[in-house]
Amino acid sequence: MNKQKAILAAGCFWGVEELLREMPGVIDTQVGYCGGKSAEDALYTKVKTGQTGHAEAVQIIFDADVLSYENLIRAFFKLHDPTTLNQQGNDIGTQYRSAIFYFDAEQKATAEKVKVEVEASKKWPRPVVTPVIPAEPFYDAEGYHQDYLQKNPDGYTCHYWRE
Repeated sequence: MNKQKAILAAGCFWGVEELLREMPGVIDTQVGYCGGKSAEDALYTKVKTGQTGHAEAVQIIFDADVLSYENLIRAFFKLHDPTTLNQQGNDIGTQYRSAIFYFDAEQKATAEKVKVEVEASKKWPRPVVTPVIPAEPFYDAEGYHQDYLQKNPDGYTCHYWRE
């Protein structure tokens, strides 16, 4: 097994986690906060204000022998609208931004390559606004957010697979 890690932000982490967890090769998902000012700010009560700099994100552990990082990034661009700045569906604010947090030069190059391909495909009517940025500390969200849609199948999500 070739375990690797990725951190992706694409709006409310509940729906992102639910779609990614179903992909062959995904070993584990954890929802949390990334990209913010401090660990002390990594609490939902603070993140939801949009003032902490954190994005709702999902940390994915995957088997790269089954699911390549490139295919994971391709899927990421299909499960949300990467052209809306700080918004997915009814969720508005910097905490719902789209972002790819990379861990090394190879992940960065791959993410940028796929982003360029998505932009060139013209599948989206507006420019892709997703930044590709270095991974920052990831803080696990509170327990009630973990596996939320598994525990609450009728819970809110604005995420779905797009072609």
